[in-house]
Amino acid sequence: MNEKPHPRQARLFGHRDFRLLLSGAAAAQTGSQVTLVALPLVAVVVLDATPFEVGLLTAAETAAFLLVGLPAGAWLDRMRKLPVLIRADVVRCLAVGSIPPAAAFGVLTMPQLYLVALVTGVATVFFDVAHQSFLPAVLPREQLVAGNGALETVRSSAQIAGPGLGGGLVQLLGAPLAIVADACGYLASALLLARIRVEEELPEPEPGRSLRAEVAEGVRFVLGHPLLRAIATATAVSNLFAAVLMAVQTVFWVRVLDLSPGAIGALLSASAVGGLAGALCAGQLSRWVGQARLIWLATVVTAPFALLWPLSGGGPGAVLFGVGSGVVLFGAVAYNVAQVSFRQSVCPPELLGRMNATMRFLVWGTLPIGALGGGAVADWAGPRAALWLCALGFLLVPVPLLLSPLRRMRDLPTAPAGPGGEGGEGGQDGEGRESSEGSQDDAQQPAASPSTT
Repeated sequence: MNEKPHPRQARLFGHRDFRLLLSGAAAAQTGSQVTLVALPLVAVVVLDATPFEVGLLTAAETAAFLLVGLPAGAWLDRMRKLPVLIRADVVRCLAVGSIPPAAAFGVLTMPQLYLVALVTGVATVFFDVAHQSFLPAVLPREQLVAGNGALETVRSSAQIAGPGLGGGLVQLLGAPLAIVADACGYLASALLLARIRVEEELPEPEPGRSLRAEVAEGVRFVLGHPLLRAIATATAVSNLFAAVLMAVQTVFWVRVLDLSPGAIGALLSASAVGGLAGALCAGQLSRWVGQARLIWLATVVTAPFALLWPLSGGGPGAVLFGVGSGVVLFGAVAYNVAQVSFRQSVCPPELLGRMNATMRFLVWGTLPIGALGGGAVADWAGPRAALWLCALGFLLVPVPLLLSPLRRMRDLPTAPAGPGGEGGEGGQDGEGRESSEGSQDDAQQPAASPSTT
């Protein structure tokens, strides 16, 4: 006898526009996971980049969050989100699509890789902030946790399939040609998003409101809310050390562990199973332990497994790296589902873009710093030393959460709250209710990148 889908899931996947949004995410994420393997290999193997140059490449990918992260939210709160998503995908398609022909004609250089990374990063800033602000226009609030869980499931599934595909393509075609898959993914995403028929209202401009004032309002909302402030701090620490990992892991795999591109892709795919498990389990864990508890428990339980990264060795010893990444990814994804859903439900609709942009600025702004620092440490003391720095840093991630009101709460507030408030209903609910079906932004995910939105 076939098991019927849960009514909540049936409603979610019966939603045409959400299915298109989810399919677009699947296409783009699979392509970008191929590039996760291929782009650093282009730098390390084809262009013989130093560890610091690889760190600089990683920094270029994320520098946009520092450069345009804050004003992006204010701009997006003035416009419809769907056209922004489509244009950002087209820009990313053209940018990454420039690498294969340059390599074919023998004119590819590190400066071009830096430029591609920077342009793609700027487009990603606008895409990600608009995407998180667009989801509440597609789904009702009570389905936000399920919707975010489905999107995280797609991302985690792409992290399983994409790197293995990328490693195989690099082995067969070479790293530059493998990047074609990423360009195709962005193009497919743009075409799918263009079919969405959600009617977005153009926000009414407020006379006399300056960009600076609107940006400041978003910053005040995030920093004035005790729960958002703690989440932002913990996520910023997580991303700082995740960037160290991203900057040095390819150099470590190639030059220390002597892994082939196929083995690197397989390692990334295997470790991403943890992320998929986190996405699938996040909703149930939230109901069992409470959404507030899940946010800090996910980091406390899984962060120590980061110590397996510097302990890993060549051959079978590389499995330790995969296990550490898988467990940390499980925690990062469960954390992201819980905290992003909370942010979407607690924020007034007119502030969503600025709130998400402020969070992205605060938590992704540490990525270029971590990438440059990781590359410098790897250049000076070796990739393994940089991984020790990364692993020890991950042990600090739960500290801001444990020092916040989250530690005394089971569930999270659901009503929009102004600065300094913790929201309406929810809080210390001892009856096991899920105080928000839509209770992350922004942690990157490890190996497959352990961070948080």
